[in-house]
Amino acid sequence: MAWSFYIYYRVDPAKAGLCEPRVRELFKLVHKATGVQGRLMTKRGEANLWMEVYENVPDESKLEFEVADAAGKLRIQDFLQGGGRHVECFRDV
Repeated sequence: MAWSFYIYYRVDPAKAGLCEPRVRELFKLVHKATGVQGRLMTKRGEANLWMEVYENVPDESKLEFEVADAAGKLRIQDFLQGGGRHVECFRDV
């Protein structure tokens, strides 16, 4: 059964323009390693709350590793505003 990952975090508004290309690069690295394409969303009324979505993930351990590895290499944390990245994982029932 496939899983879906939701990773949310607050981006420093002053750094959002620099962060988005890094997240797009993260998606490329993860897709190359896992075949799963991520998408980026923002919360209505709270533009600095971002969420990466990875759906229909066949190997959750590999995806978790690749996302964390790519985020570290791209220094995504340097663009965040407190709290870091929060990972939630769900599957259909």
